[in-house]
Parts: sequence; structure tokens; C-alpha cells
Amino acid sequence: MSFSPSETVRIDKWLWCVRLFKTRAAATAACRAGSVLINDTPVKPARELRSGELVHVRQGLVTRTLRFLGTPASRVAAKKVPEFCDDLTPEEELAKARRAPVQQFLAREKGSGRPTKRDRRQLDQLLGRD
Repeated sequence: MSFSPSETVRIDKWLWCVRLFKTRAAATAACRAGSVLINDTPVKPARELRSGELVHVRQGLVTRTLRFLGTPASRVAAKKVPEFCDDLTPEEELAKARRAPVQQFLAREKGSGRPTKRDRRQLDQLLGRD
């Protein structure tokens, strides 16, 4: 695995290489949607990333903050990701990610009406209420 801190790389490719997105197409779509910022400026997928730049990536409720350190030759293993970026994401943002699965599970589909007595009992049982 070779990398050079002075090299530049496309932002969409780098996001895929450091495992922020499952596919490069998903990383490209996030850039086009304005979910990726470099130094607080929205970027296009072909934007070249340089050493030391701050990258902000909005994924759902969470905004991840990373510092670019190097260019991987290809997609890297999860254990090697810290060699190519510093994760500067605040703890408050990570707490949002921990709360999100419960909130999504409890959300009801719009137009489905009020929960039935059976639905409420199942929710109470799931949440450990008596």
C-alpha cells in the first residue's frame, strides 16, 4: 500500500477509498447533492483534494468532519483508514447516530393514523414499559 501526502485525488474517489460510502457512485451523488464540503464550500465530485484540507460529509443526521492526510492506492481495509484521514467529528454528532435507529424505528408512516391499542402494547413491550 503506497501513498504520498503531496498527491491529490478526486474527492469522490477518496470518500469511497476511506469507506465513507459503499460505492463510488454513492460518493459522487453525495457531492452533487451538496452533502460534501471542503473548507466549508460545496464541491463537485471531480474536485481535487489536497493535504490538510478539512472535509465535512453529511450522512443522514450526522455531519462527519475529516482531515485529508494521504491518497490510498485503492479502497483500504477499515483498520488502515486512520492512515489516510483524521476523524475530527464532534462527540455530539456521533451521539445523533446512536439515537437515530430508535427514532427511525418508532416513526410512523404518514397517513397511517393513530397507533392501535395492539400497536401501543407492542411498543410498550419493546421499550420495556409496564
